[in-house]
Amino acid sequence: MPDVCAELLEVTAALFHTRGMKINLAVPLIASVLALGGCTVVPPQPAPAAQGGAAAPQPKPQLPVPQPRPAPPPAPAPRADAASWRDLPQTPGMWTYAAEPTGSVVRFGQPGAGSLILIRCNRTRPAIELQRAGFGASPVPATISTSSTQRRLTATPAGTSTAPNAAIPFEIAFSVRDPLLDAIAFSRGRFMLEMGGVQTLVLPVWSELGRVIEDCRQPG
Repeated sequence: MPDVCAELLEVTAALFHTRGMKINLAVPLIASVLALGGCTVVPPQPAPAAQGGAAAPQPKPQLPVPQPRPAPPPAPAPRADAASWRDLPQTPGMWTYAAEPTGSVVRFGQPGAGSLILIRCNRTRPAIELQRAGFGASPVPATISTSSTQRRLTATPAGTSTAPNAAIPFEIAFSVRDPLLDAIAFSRGRFMLEMGGVQTLVLPVWSELGRVIEDCRQPG
């Protein structure tokens, strides 16, 4: 059957060229001839997509939705005694200044009694040494409070006991440029020393404190 259809098409085409048949008449004639011959025209199939061609576009990834930042933790509540220490009664006594071979020292206490605290300029280290009598053979916590700052420190034993349960000096050493020394010297009227195992001292701010500090800061 395909050969017959091909022959019919060739004959019809020859008539079109030799007889000068118009195109609008040739098309129906070709269709009629093919129908009589039982021929069918198969429409061309679309070419298959080439393998390895461009892949279908992928959907764009969704950007993560920004999450709100957690609220910062609340500031720690101030200590109940952070301001009230300024209202505590001042420790009785006075400051006295003295020169020493290695620098100078100021002592605080009542006349005729032993010193409660001393602050020494030790140029041989060099350092500013704060000493307070205490008990025990292990370091103890200490805190110095001024009108502008507060710092927690550690006081270490600086001597040995000569009798059971006798007091020994405990020491806190500062570098000569430590800003806490300036905070003490310029505190408004007073500063406070707390140390484990002994009474808290609320001490007046006198010029002798600044003098002993400056002694250690002077060259030579």
